[in-house]
Amino acid sequence: MIDIRFPIGLMFSLLGLLLTLYGCLTRADPMYQKSFGVNINLYSGLLMLVFGLFLLYRSFLSRKSKKTNN
Repeated sequence: MIDIRFPIGLMFSLLGLLLTLYGCLTRADPMYQKSFGVNINLYSGLLMLVFGLFLLYRSFLSRKSKKTNN
């Protein structure tokens, strides 16, 4: 049976990494003045990255437990 957490975790991790890098590279950009100076790209990218890594971690834990049970 396919564990859906792996591909979804991979997708969130990659997109979160890209968005975090973009937020870091455009830290002093004037476009953030419209959002009260909050770098929403950085914070949403970090949140997506943490969520994706959590899903990948849970996926690897379930694979490991299946191997030890068999």
